[in-house]
Amino acid sequence: MIDRLEPLVIRHTFRVPLPSGPVGEGAIAARQFDAVLLSVGFKLSADLLERLSGLSEETVVGIAGRTLPIVRELVGDHVQHNAYFIDFPVNVPATEDFWMACVADALRDEKTPAATLKQLRTGVVNLLSLPTYGRYQHTYAELLAAQDELIAAAGDRITVLHAGGDLAGELTALYLALAGSTTPLAEEHRQDLWALAERCADGPQPEVIPVRENRALVNQARLTAGSELLVDTVTDVLRLACALSDGDVTLAEPTRFRSLSRPVRRALLAALDSVIAASPAKLADVGAHREEWKRLGERLHPHEYPRWPQAAEVFAVARGELKAPSFDSRVEELLAQSDLLGAVELLKSAPGKLFRALDRLLRTALTQEERDAVVAAAEQVAPEVSGRVVLSVREHLHNRARETGELRVFVNRRGRAWVTDDERATVGPVERERLMAVLDDETRRRLPSPERLLIDPDVLDVALPLSGKATAAGLGVLPRGSLSAVEGELLRFFVYWKESERRTDFDLSALMLNADYSTNTWLSYTSLTEVEGEHSGDIVEAPDGASEFINLRLGAVRGAFVVPQVNIFAGEGFEEVEESFFGFMLREGEQRGRPFEPRTVRMKSELRGAGRVALPLVFLRGKDGRWQAKWLHLYLKGSPSANRVEENRVTVANLLRGIVEREQLTVRHLVGLMSGDATKVTLWDGETVPDGPVTFIGMSRPAELPAGSLVVTLENLRDLIPA
Repeated sequence: MIDRLEPLVIRHTFRVPLPSGPVGEGAIAARQFDAVLLSVGFKLSADLLERLSGLSEETVVGIAGRTLPIVRELVGDHVQHNAYFIDFPVNVPATEDFWMACVADALRDEKTPAATLKQLRTGVVNLLSLPTYGRYQHTYAELLAAQDELIAAAGDRITVLHAGGDLAGELTALYLALAGSTTPLAEEHRQDLWALAERCADGPQPEVIPVRENRALVNQARLTAGSELLVDTVTDVLRLACALSDGDVTLAEPTRFRSLSRPVRRALLAALDSVIAASPAKLADVGAHREEWKRLGERLHPHEYPRWPQAAEVFAVARGELKAPSFDSRVEELLAQSDLLGAVELLKSAPGKLFRALDRLLRTALTQEERDAVVAAAEQVAPEVSGRVVLSVREHLHNRARETGELRVFVNRRGRAWVTDDERATVGPVERERLMAVLDDETRRRLPSPERLLIDPDVLDVALPLSGKATAAGLGVLPRGSLSAVEGELLRFFVYWKESERRTDFDLSALMLNADYSTNTWLSYTSLTEVEGEHSGDIVEAPDGASEFINLRLGAVRGAFVVPQVNIFAGEGFEEVEESFFGFMLREGEQRGRPFEPRTVRMKSELRGAGRVALPLVFLRGKDGRWQAKWLHLYLKGSPSANRVEENRVTVANLLRGIVEREQLTVRHLVGLMSGDATKVTLWDGETVPDGPVTFIGMSRPAELPAGSLVVTLENLRDLIPA
């Protein structure tokens, strides 16, 4: 069990758990381990190298054997990345020439000349029918033999692995961090929390588990362990039932409930009964998920357990046999009666709902008295609202300064995005400024006031991770809306996928847009070469896995934006394939090398979203000519099949306009609030070691920091969000 969980520690923390013994002479094995790590862009910290050197050689070899596959998968080097054109990015033909060559090959093939001639007579040729189109014509070994090895450059990525404690302690610490997170976790991290909760249910627990989805996974483990459940709403019980059926604990998707054992039914009904017995008003929460409660009732059989009558009332409300007006319906009734002050007074009893309704309340207010009442209510209940909601509303109000008629972007929990015109009335500037000041004061009150704050300048433009759903699992991945510098002359995108059951064709494309978001050009399987770069060739099936690449010379790019995208042309979706991921590499000048070189990978993220078109990020050219990446993590619905960059470019441009012009709250905002008179703030130069403990906030952990320092990096950036 413990061995199975060890990869979680390395992936989440870049710390290698170490045993206390046996001691020995492991120095040679440790140096060899470090050398192999360098080939994939990782290395051991000085402390980790020293500690490994003091262990036995056998122990070091075992640690290396377990660690290397983990970091190789992190960067995407655990699979073979073949390219259709063996010499890519050189000798890539023009699209029409390549297609004609495939036709000529089909005419020379013993099996296909007649069928090909028949198609030619009609004037339309199906590329998929040509034997050499879309299928590798060489092995991976042949590609490696044809390519030059990468020459190391100063700009290659180096990710440092640090020394951890014993595995049991590291797993407990990771469990406490994930379970106690103040923001929702990404789907992959929720799965990790569930695995950790199984092991840690009987051990130390967070003081509070603020995110209800996380609580459901912890409750699942506690139920198995026979521990007391952590529930105080009926929805907590519903989420737990979903978890027990391997369903969606976010309640965004319907769950097919399984048959439950009698002990589990008793536990769920007893929990429901205790919640309603303590607060009958919570029956009002049932209506929000009425259909789910009906289906769950068919599995729990509450009529068989008369000793829990309050639990039975939950299902009576779901069936409409018992009336329990929801809180939201009471608010709507007051607003329908034009009683805004009454609605505000009622919403004060649900501070989170009041904050989420602030925009609407201010637009509804007709008098200054009503507007003042809304602001006063927000100020009164602000201390009771979660830090995540406070910051989310602060970001929202900041962007409401834009004029009516701008584009408004919607993104659901699964990354599906769409855009529409924003026809809402503006929020009064006076009230908006007053509210933002209230929210900043409340955030400042909750933030720590460290004596010494050491800041990596590169992290300042990283968006606050207000939800794990606004990012994706992977290496070097930033939250949606983050900006990061792009240092390098050659930019190379890659996508890898492996189909599960049926032929699946992913297409990697790059759309180049002008400053006004109009189309300049694109690279795709229909446009293999342009001034900007080359496409590696179309692969139309992936039973053993397949890769596509796009090579770009940033200095040659025409326009202001580069939008990489992955289109599903045929087959399985992103959540159906066995594996799929996207990433990009950066190289200097004429630094050659194979199509995929792990040391040059700057980002690799999993593709797991609802939709048929993935938009991981966009590259923007600044006024100074320098390039930046802005992170999107978005998916478009697309068509069931035959999605192509030519057909979605208008939709992408509109969506991009709405995203690029929206400003996210970043680490810079929180650092500004933390920088009081008692705090000394220093920008880190990447080398200087402070002479005493600091609070460090940066992209990655420095190799050396004084004992007692608090470290916040991309891996635990959510710790910055106050409770």
